[in-house]
Amino acid sequence: MSERKSVPSVSVTYAQNGNSTKSNELGMRPMQEAAFEKRGEQYLLIKSPPASGKSRALMFVALDKLNNQGCKQAIVVVPEKSIGASFANEPLATHGFYWDWEVQPKWNLCNAPGAEGGKVNSVKAFLDSDDKVLVCTHATFRFAVDKFGIEAFDDRLIAVDEFHHVSANPDNKLGAHLGSFISRDKVHLVAMTGSYFRGDAEPVLIPEDEAKFDSVTYTYYQQLNGYKYLKSLDIGYFFYAGAYSEDILNVLDPVEKTIIHIPSVNSRESTKDKIREVEHIIDALGEWQGADPETGFQLVKLPEGRVLKIADLVDPEHQATIQASLRSPAMKTDRDYVDIIIALGMAKEGFDWIWCEHALTVGYRSSLTEIVQIIGRATRDAPDKARARFTNLIAEPDASEEAVTEAINDTLKAIAASLLMEQVLAPRFNFTPKRPENEATPGFDYGEDGYDPKKCNVGFNEESGEFQIEIKGLAEPKSQEAQRICQEDLNEVITAFVQDKTSIERGLFDEELVPEELTQVRLGKIIKDKYPELAEDDQEAVRQHAIAALNLTQQAKANLNPDGEAPKSGNTALIDGVRRIAMDVRELDIDLIDRINPFGEAYAILAKTMSEESLKQVAAVITAKKVQMTPEEARDLARRAVKFKQERGRLPSITAADAWEKRMAEGVAFLARMKVEASNG
Repeated sequence: MSERKSVPSVSVTYAQNGNSTKSNELGMRPMQEAAFEKRGEQYLLIKSPPASGKSRALMFVALDKLNNQGCKQAIVVVPEKSIGASFANEPLATHGFYWDWEVQPKWNLCNAPGAEGGKVNSVKAFLDSDDKVLVCTHATFRFAVDKFGIEAFDDRLIAVDEFHHVSANPDNKLGAHLGSFISRDKVHLVAMTGSYFRGDAEPVLIPEDEAKFDSVTYTYYQQLNGYKYLKSLDIGYFFYAGAYSEDILNVLDPVEKTIIHIPSVNSRESTKDKIREVEHIIDALGEWQGADPETGFQLVKLPEGRVLKIADLVDPEHQATIQASLRSPAMKTDRDYVDIIIALGMAKEGFDWIWCEHALTVGYRSSLTEIVQIIGRATRDAPDKARARFTNLIAEPDASEEAVTEAINDTLKAIAASLLMEQVLAPRFNFTPKRPENEATPGFDYGEDGYDPKKCNVGFNEESGEFQIEIKGLAEPKSQEAQRICQEDLNEVITAFVQDKTSIERGLFDEELVPEELTQVRLGKIIKDKYPELAEDDQEAVRQHAIAALNLTQQAKANLNPDGEAPKSGNTALIDGVRRIAMDVRELDIDLIDRINPFGEAYAILAKTMSEESLKQVAAVITAKKVQMTPEEARDLARRAVKFKQERGRLPSITAADAWEKRMAEGVAFLARMKVEASNG
């Protein structure tokens, strides 16, 4: 096997201040406290990472709605039966709260035996009872609404866990039902998710419905920064040639508690024999010693003598036994209860193994939501767990294969996912135009020299995990919706941009690229298509805020990890990187930010992880299909040329030394040629 190792595309180090695990006098952690402050809202959306305490946050809010706000009952809806355990009885009053959370055993339908028909009838029996809380799956709830109608649920709280399963697509029954509930306006709704990314596919809600929700956003940065034990998180990808099972030990360290997700049997990376793949991994690790008769775990003796306990969730024959073993209380209290879990479709959302240090995923995952959920398996806080990592093991594209285009697409999508996770893990960016009358924002640290009114300042509030960044020439959003997008949804805009195939292909492999073609023209078009209702000035403001967030994160990463290696212990990660950028340039300017290729740092990582030959082959395939300027791009360039003339008093020159000025002039010339050709017939 080769000796190549995974190179982190980003390595983030946190402060370990313990805040996110501390409770107030009511027994609430910070995220739960923030949610409880908005308990009076009829429609509440809680966006918060895995392990931040969303289940208990719902309990606090629901109990207040039941006791103080006139809600008759609370119905908690979860995507799968195993997650129902998160809403079991909790003695909240012993920690200072006003009431305990209690679910009668017969009303936790996730534990009920039998077919859906019986559970649906149980929902009706609950609605007719005086009991207060029901827990059921999304499926049971959908069937119950179909059978009894939305009116049957009037004056009740409906709480939907893992809300990203909902979609505004008419074919999504749960999404359609929620739309009907909102139209009727007779229920309270609390929606909870750790990964609210509409950029993956369909919108979760139509914009008019989403606008009715008040949001509580608790970021990954706030969560991880406030841990007691976990200090560092690495996100990286690793390329292999041949069968992945031959190369997996290059990234799998048996010392680390690991969840391995092998590829779907329908994927390019699969050998189509999932049982044999697991056997090969076990065989590569050491000498098989049989299975533990109590737990069903495979026992494997390492060369140095230690015996690993491996839970194989792929083999259907022993799946039930092993699933039961993984629900044992020892999973939470005994670090050495199990060492490695191998899964295919299981052990993702809602799976709680606090000791997991490494989430190793084989093959590209099409959904960013799925990646966020998988990473969430490794980001629990636990004693003696200082570092966690996520590794995506991806097949190296081979230009001789018929499926080379599919392979390259998978590679690009994996890079896009890595870029998005960097944004998710970064502190929150609040941008403001640089003006002479600006002042320091209270609670923000502006570095050793403090706030300087003569320059663009970068302030940071460690507790809230927020930056305040001044940028010269920045456009401000005018409408309320544009302001909301800049405050809440920049990551969704970035999602759409980095998942745009043309953008990422050109950003990585077009040597003649003028960065503004991506940062201004391409991103501008994506925002116009995504938010057509916004005025042109607001679209431009959203574009500027989004590219500033993306490029500042990328440049901060480059400054911190010039060799692509994990930062040294004690590094304060992206905070120092962003401050360093501000110091390296005289002033942060939106034009300067627009001149940065947002995919430049991703290419630097790619060059370290992929073999030189494969990299050349991929570049050749992408370059060969390079398209010329489209009429739509030319019109956008011409519009920007008009703005250039307003600012400079002349049109852009086609012979200019500045590549962006030259490109705008080419856009004007392209349109002129089109008009001539049209007039000549």
